[in-house]
Amino acid sequence: MADRLSSVDAFRGLTMAGMVIVNNPGTWDAIYWPLEHAEWHGWTPTDLIFPFFVFLVGVSLTLSRQSLAAPSSRILRRGLTIVGLGLFMAGFPFFNPHRWRIPGVLQRIGLCYLAAAFVYRRTRRAAVLAGVVAALLIGYWIVLTTFGDLTPDGNIGARIDRALMGGHLWRTTWDPEGLLSTVPAIATALLGIIAGLWLTSDATPERKVNLLALGGVAFVAAGQAFHYVFPINKQLWTSSYVLLTAGAAAILLAACMYLIDVRGARAWCRPLVVLGQNAITLFVVSGLVAKLLIIVPARARDGSASTVQGVIYERGFEWMGTEKVASLAYALVFLTLMYLLCHLMHKRGVFLRA
Repeated sequence: MADRLSSVDAFRGLTMAGMVIVNNPGTWDAIYWPLEHAEWHGWTPTDLIFPFFVFLVGVSLTLSRQSLAAPSSRILRRGLTIVGLGLFMAGFPFFNPHRWRIPGVLQRIGLCYLAAAFVYRRTRRAAVLAGVVAALLIGYWIVLTTFGDLTPDGNIGARIDRALMGGHLWRTTWDPEGLLSTVPAIATALLGIIAGLWLTSDATPERKVNLLALGGVAFVAAGQAFHYVFPINKQLWTSSYVLLTAGAAAILLAACMYLIDVRGARAWCRPLVVLGQNAITLFVVSGLVAKLLIIVPARARDGSASTVQGVIYERGFEWMGTEKVASLAYALVFLTLMYLLCHLMHKRGVFLRA
């Protein structure tokens, strides 16, 4: 079990490292294309990060001995704690009730965890779970294509969010983490459970890796084929997007397992394991620090108004090559500092979980 957890932690750490780099460029005006989200339909490598984490929520449920034994109140408390952390981050540091964003990344993760955990407590049969996933994805496809269109403002999910949470969305008229699009995200977590059930089976490590990778390739192909009927879209978390990203997650997880469990190569993954074992801490701390850096005022060299981040970037990174190189260098330094925090916690045996 420890080796499996190392594989999963390494994958989670890689996902979190990608998240920190994507969310913290030196300047949003200079970003390499793989670190940008697709504008609407389509996908980039960055669009894989969030669903990877949701997929891992499902995998982790199968690896935790407490998932089935824990009382419902503990599961509910954990899910609501994750949602609460997301709401805290959204309000920080001013906590203005009139501009407080209600949906968010951690809010979605918390809801996906709750739904997936309670479904998992009811059944551990992969066939049943696959049926639930199919029902969610087909149902979502029908609802989105029947009621409204697939534009940012015109889709049914955005209309529901405006009616229920108007004034508290990421954009004025829509939110990428809205209520309706959380339904297919739950399917992503359930696919993670199915993968986790396979990882905890009695099959040999080689067979686990092979089938997981083959299944991943099949799902990626299915997602790409579905794209021509129901476009891949992260903002809407479309059914084709679920298939594509779950497949990509399975392939990357299989690669981690192959290197760690089959080949026994563990030295390379130690920094990733450190990040993965304190993922929630990394997400929250990096998010709060980044917010403070862009809020606290400072003065640029020419005396004009700037922020602490602007001054750090101007004086510490702008001299490096092109603007994109400098922007990426800032993100990598930010990640290094976050890693040092996680490394210190790891050395002291501190693992903060919701």
